[in-house]
Amino acid sequence: MVTRKIHIGKVQIGGEKAPLALIAGPCVIESEGHTLHMARLLKSMTEELSVPFIFKASFDKANRSSRSSFRGPGLHQGLKILQKVRQELEVPVLSDVHEVGQVEEAAKVLDIIQIPAFLCRQTDLLMAAGATKKPVNVKKGQFLSPWEAKNFIDKVCSGGNEDLIITERGTFFGYNNLVVDMRALPIMRGFGYPVVFDATHSVQLPGKEGGCSSGQREYISFLARAAVAAGCDAIFMEVHDRPDQALCDGPNMISVEALASLLPVLKRIDTCIKSEPSLRTGLNNL
Repeated sequence: MVTRKIHIGKVQIGGEKAPLALIAGPCVIESEGHTLHMARLLKSMTEELSVPFIFKASFDKANRSSRSSFRGPGLHQGLKILQKVRQELEVPVLSDVHEVGQVEEAAKVLDIIQIPAFLCRQTDLLMAAGATKKPVNVKKGQFLSPWEAKNFIDKVCSGGNEDLIITERGTFFGYNNLVVDMRALPIMRGFGYPVVFDATHSVQLPGKEGGCSSGQREYISFLARAAVAAGCDAIFMEVHDRPDQALCDGPNMISVEALASLLPVLKRIDTCIKSEPSLRTGLNNL
């Protein structure tokens, strides 16, 4: 199925022939300097490979396991930093909102408003994000089936905003574990909206360490390659120059060096899939 084309600045996600896009950046804004450093590295890498790029970083990680976990600089300071990335590097920016009261101010800066997976059923938040008329990325909850995405699609689009993308990030599989069902990608693309695969949160081990989550970053490349082959429209990755020293989600983040090796492979897989449309839309041909 051909999905709706979503335009985020100069980046297009979805449609029939748009190249695979990358949404990437650190889990959280650790500092202004680090955020700009990461954005420059990622912009340089993606420009060299001609991969459409959207920078992501959270201004507040409000859903951490522990009260003592690092959350970021907060709404006002975080948006100032993202605005600086947007203006100085001329790349679209994405961050997540957790409360209705954050949406209006976030929409003044962000090119995409993201709804975190744990909040994908929060009706007022979804409708407020949709009402901004900005593109909205909803991360499908770890507790939802892919066909239940129809419910949050209806909420976001109820005000007439159809600039929506859906992100798959794995499903709970017992305690402290996630599993990725690649069938979810064509199922959710069947609703007519672009689908993104979050290759880094999908290897997270939620709450595994008691006060924080762990992760298995060694599986990121396997899942990312499979998702591109399954026809996703974009890849979402949390990337860090020093993942083991990251202030949030380090165990499931990919290093800059690993991404530099993986991204050309993902691009080649995407080119192969798009050269033979039946490989991407085979679900409709059965």
